[in-house]
Amino acid sequence: MVKQTTIKNEISLTGVGLHTGKDVKMTFKPAPVNNGYTFVRVDLEGSPVIEADASYVVNTQRGTNLEKLGVKIQTSEHVLAALVGCDVDNVIIELDASEPPIMDGSSKYFVEAIEKAGIVQQDAERYYYVVKEVISFNDEATGSEIIVMPADDYQVTAMVDFGTKVLGTQNATMKNVSEFKTEIADSRTFSFLHELETLLDHGLIKGGDLNNAIVYVDKEISENTMKNLKSAFGKDNISVKPNGILDNLTLHHPNEAARHKLLDVIGDLALIGTRIKGKVIANKPGHFVNTQFAKKMQKIIKIEQRNQVPTFDIYKEPLMDVNKIMSMLPHRPPFLLVDKILEMSDSHVVGLKNVTMNESFFVGHFPGAPVMPGVLIVEAMAQTGGILILSSVPDPENYLTYFMKIDNVKFKQKVLPGDTLVFYCDLISPIRRGICHMQAKAYANNRLVAEAELMAQIAKNS
Repeated sequence: MVKQTTIKNEISLTGVGLHTGKDVKMTFKPAPVNNGYTFVRVDLEGSPVIEADASYVVNTQRGTNLEKLGVKIQTSEHVLAALVGCDVDNVIIELDASEPPIMDGSSKYFVEAIEKAGIVQQDAERYYYVVKEVISFNDEATGSEIIVMPADDYQVTAMVDFGTKVLGTQNATMKNVSEFKTEIADSRTFSFLHELETLLDHGLIKGGDLNNAIVYVDKEISENTMKNLKSAFGKDNISVKPNGILDNLTLHHPNEAARHKLLDVIGDLALIGTRIKGKVIANKPGHFVNTQFAKKMQKIIKIEQRNQVPTFDIYKEPLMDVNKIMSMLPHRPPFLLVDKILEMSDSHVVGLKNVTMNESFFVGHFPGAPVMPGVLIVEAMAQTGGILILSSVPDPENYLTYFMKIDNVKFKQKVLPGDTLVFYCDLISPIRRGICHMQAKAYANNRLVAEAELMAQIAKNS
């Protein structure tokens, strides 16, 4: 079991936003379990909170931008990548502007700050989504594609090809999150000269300089462009190095562009909000395809969590067979609807019923297309729960169990002859004064078929 983590102490960084050019202070703070990553705009009234959630992505031009109730966070990906790369689950990120500091255009300084703050375990288990089959998202307009396939660890491969000679085709791979700090974190953002000209013309990258973005020169530099670059970056002289990059920068890695794209993928997929056990392969990734894939993954995970089916060995020797069940419950065939009790604790019980064509209710309930009545599924769950509540008294044979309330009943799937029903009943609150309040679920064929909140009370059989 892996425990959730947060940082030990709060720590701050200052800098400028790449696109806004505004001075900004960012503070990492410890957060409680299951908090995830949350941004807090301390410069706005009420200090509004924006969760790092794919559903809040509103724009992916030059970064992944979030917005909730009119409050914005710009270029969130480098900060989020650092948190994932440091294996931290829960952190509050306070900002006094809309955009985190760009620093050197990588995640390096964020990683250093997180390590300096220290990382501590918390008293809660970390949840992973285990990828069981290939999941993909394709952007036909750009040819970008992301897939995730089953793997024991979270792995990411990024493949980039911008169709330019100066950059060429590059690949980068992270086989384990532990590699992020040394192999990925210091890879800086990059741009092509033709993109830079457009950004400058539109007044963007106000906080950019030659120390926080690699500029690949993919065209001839005109005198006017050179003049604009010198003015924008406050440099008297700018030249192109032999490897096709503007000067004042030395690459940290020959494939630094691919490694930075991998960094972006990690940051953007943090918006899923759930740890992944699977191998991600991103071909020509960008913030749009990354976040669309994150949204798709988020939906899949939420559906599976909502319909999550616990696994039980239905063939092992039961905790209670039908004879032991009848020694506790007053019900008898054909109204005894539980065949076995598979497991039981102070707070939960698991029962089983084999549904056969011989059931008396199939004679009259849709005889041409036999379906188990939903009310009998609820009764079967109640009988399973009755075993739990009766086990709380020393002489269960002297008690009867009566319904007090049934709430939030939902029927999801039909139950047919030949199905094996498994009932899982879990206490919502402790048993007090013979009153039992529980959440009950019924499963068949690895699917949730029914659920309900049940309340019952035991009373002496007079």
